[in-house]
Amino acid sequence: QVQLVESGGGSVQAGGSLRLSCVASGYTHSSYYMAWFRQEEGKEREGVAAIDGDGTTKYEESVKGRFTIALDNAKNMLFLKMNELKPEDTAMYYCAADPGPLTVVVGVPVPQGNVYYWGQGTQVTVSS
Repeated sequence: QVQLVESGGGSVQAGGSLRLSCVASGYTHSSYYMAWFRQEEGKEREGVAAIDGDGTTKYEESVKGRFTIALDNAKNMLFLKMNELKPEDTAMYYCAADPGPLTVVVGVPVPQGNVYYWGQGTQVTVSS
């Protein structure tokens, strides 16, 4: 049974930082491509940051230079370090895994059924 469990969300003021973590079980990261998505209320999930097996990363335009995605294969963990947070970063953040590259859907709204595995999400709220 594949499971993705996120943690690290919370409420911060604009300019603050958070680090999201995702623990994977039931498979190894090397078998899947990994990414972080976010979803605002009433909208589809959108890829924020993704990482390929060779370490190639891709970021949605609005988070470039502020967010960093990282993968720890030994611990089966995915991270998203978020700096200089803005109110428009407020959303539910989801960890995702798929047999195919997720870099192709960064910055693109994605129907939930188009990605193989999702975590339960962790809320990030940024106040001005």
